[in-house]
Order: sequence, then C-alpha cells, then structure tokens
Amino acid sequence: MGVPAKPTIGTLAPADISAALAEGWRDFTRYPTYGLFFGAIYAFGGIFIVTMLAIYHLPWMIIPVAIGFPLVGPFVAVGLYEVSRRHEQGRAVTWQGILTEVFRQRERQLSWMAFVVLFIFWIWIYQVRLLLALFLGFRIPATLEAFATVVTTTPEGLLFLAVGTVVGAALSTFLFAVTVISMPLLLDHEIDFVTAMITSIRTVAANPVPMLAFGFVVAATAILAMLPLFLGLLVALPVLGHATWHLYRRAIAFA
Repeated sequence: MGVPAKPTIGTLAPADISAALAEGWRDFTRYPTYGLFFGAIYAFGGIFIVTMLAIYHLPWMIIPVAIGFPLVGPFVAVGLYEVSRRHEQGRAVTWQGILTEVFRQRERQLSWMAFVVLFIFWIWIYQVRLLLALFLGFRIPATLEAFATVVTTTPEGLLFLAVGTVVGAALSTFLFAVTVISMPLLLDHEIDFVTAMITSIRTVAANPVPMLAFGFVVAATAILAMLPLFLGLLVALPVLGHATWHLYRRAIAFA
C-alpha cells in the first residue's frame, strides 16, 4: 500500500447515521458467522472478567468494569471492519484472509491505538477507585449486593454515582471521538496513529450532531446488550462494528 493523500473530512447528515446502521445490519446478516465469532470474543471476555472479579471478592470493580467494557469495543471490532472492507471491494471474505489481516495489525499503527484504548480504560478503573476512596472511604462492601445498596441508598453513594457518571461520560466521549474514525482509517490506510486520532476528533467536531448521535446509539445499544449476561453483545457488537466502517467511509475521502 502506498502512502495515502491527506484524508478529507466530509459533511454528515442524520440520514448518514441511519444508513450506516442499516448497512451494518446488512453486513451482519450477510456474514453472520464472522459477526458472531468476534461478538463472542467480546461477550465471553466480559463474562470471564466479571466472574474473576466476583471470585476474588472485588465487587466494587464489577459495575465500573461492566460499564467501561464498551470502551474496548472498537479494537475488538477490527475484524468486522475488515469483513465490511472486503465485501465493499469485492474481495473474498475468508477466515484466513480476515484473521491474517487482524494479526498483521500488530506490526502497524493500529497496535498503538490498542495501547491508547487500554490506557484510557485503565484511567476509567483508577478514577472509580479514587472516587470510592473520596466518597465512601476505604471500607468497601464485600459483596455486589451490599455495594449496590450503599451506592444507591446513601448520600455518599449517590454523590459517588453522580460524579462518576459525569467523569465516565467525559472519558467515554473523548475515547469515542478518538477512535470512531481512527480505527477503521488505520486498517484501511498506511497512516500514523496520531494523524488518525486527530482526523477522528476533527470529524466529530465538524459533524457534532450526527456523530454524537451515533455515539449515543453505540453506548445505549452496548449497555442494553450487556444486561442479559453480556450475551446481547453477540449481535450488537458486529452490527455496530460494521456500521462504524460504513460511517467512516461516508465521512472520510482521500484526494
């Protein structure tokens, strides 16, 4: 792949969001096996993490990890971007081709984006622990039920929830702005990850209403999909992943 020209940001309308979501659903129904495979990695990864936290008696981490888990979704969805890209280009969609391209990203700029995503996820978990110490002290309930009771029925717990929600929303919005375009862009073109992140942020800034609407759809769908023991992510992740690819294609062009 040659060095691409500078990416050009287009103008998006609300109709582009609904169209991208519809195209995401069509890609999922065309290639359901691939979607379910990557969705299963995400869903069962979440189940495993929450189970380990319960086993090791860390109830305070279960809720923030579950809420913050969608933050790592864009990286897991790289294989879905490749499925949509190959279909769009008329290339064969095969397991060998998809998995080879996914593993090839270890040597490309996308690996740096994985570091960015995981770093922000770590910040999310750390700030929850900091807020717990500030509002509830270091006596944290030993069970999930007791923890949920404390944070929903006491003034300190409600304040913790309020501040945590604001901080979490800010982190989620920032990560969405950084990754929504940069992840598919880095898969599609040889470009450095800093330029990709800047392009992603500029795209959101240039199209705030449709892009933030898409972010709301992603967040709401992911949270609802996690309620049935993360199993809703089997379908939600692939549909949203494919939709993200199509939104990127509508937003970015190369001269």
